[in-house]
Amino acid sequence: MASKNNLLSYIERNSPVHRLTGVTKLVVFLLWTIVCMVSYDTRVLICAMILSIVIFLIARIRLSEIRTVLIFIGVFLLLNDLTIYLFSPEEGVRIYGSRTILFQFSERYTVTKEQLFYLFNVTLKYFTVVPIALLFLVTTDPSEFACSLTRLKVSFRVSYAVSITLRYINDVQNDYHNIAQSQQARGIDLSREAPLKDRIVGLAGIAIPLIFSSLDRIELISNAMDLRGFGKKERRTWYCERPMTRNDWIGIIGAVLLAAIAIGVTLTNGGRFYNPFR
Repeated sequence: MASKNNLLSYIERNSPVHRLTGVTKLVVFLLWTIVCMVSYDTRVLICAMILSIVIFLIARIRLSEIRTVLIFIGVFLLLNDLTIYLFSPEEGVRIYGSRTILFQFSERYTVTKEQLFYLFNVTLKYFTVVPIALLFLVTTDPSEFACSLTRLKVSFRVSYAVSITLRYINDVQNDYHNIAQSQQARGIDLSREAPLKDRIVGLAGIAIPLIFSSLDRIELISNAMDLRGFGKKERRTWYCERPMTRNDWIGIIGAVLLAAIAIGVTLTNGGRFYNPFR
């Protein structure tokens, strides 16, 4: 089980989502992402967001376990919306073909209903994709995910590299916490009470040993794989391989049907955008 301090690590639970195979979760994630990225239909995005929240509850993942990631994503989302407005304050007007001014900062920067609606749809996209992406990461064992990629005809070398990368996230975070605690034991204050300049210097002091420890681990893993003859044969078996069950097929068929319906609803509008200003 992942530590509560670790981000984007596998969290072991006994839930219907965890019991699905990696192939199923990968297919659902890809279909979900394609639909949410292609469509700007507000109705589709709201339904997808509600469904993602329901799936999140079924997976029994507590918000406290991914709180740091959610905060980071929330900050990034606000910056993204602000950047869109600063560089293209009339993007919604161009898309929806009308202009309803609410108030005005300057000749260039006006706040219109169309722009706010466009930014609302952009925000909805994050709220639909992020929960499923997080679920995919925290409910899928890295070894099983590598096995799933192989079953989808991806080279086992690529699959194994992905598995090591996902496992390595956990190791890097543990190394970071250990080095930070060692630095604080030597009297380097990294708490919030310390001045920002001292905290930046302290974090720079953590980065160097973290990089060297990461390089050492890479060399160690590489040597271990060479000694075990990794890549000598064209195929390999997987200890974590699981057969597809009825729930897996139900999940895949359901995802395909929902994706088809969502794309169909989007196309009935004559484009990617749902326009309530007509």
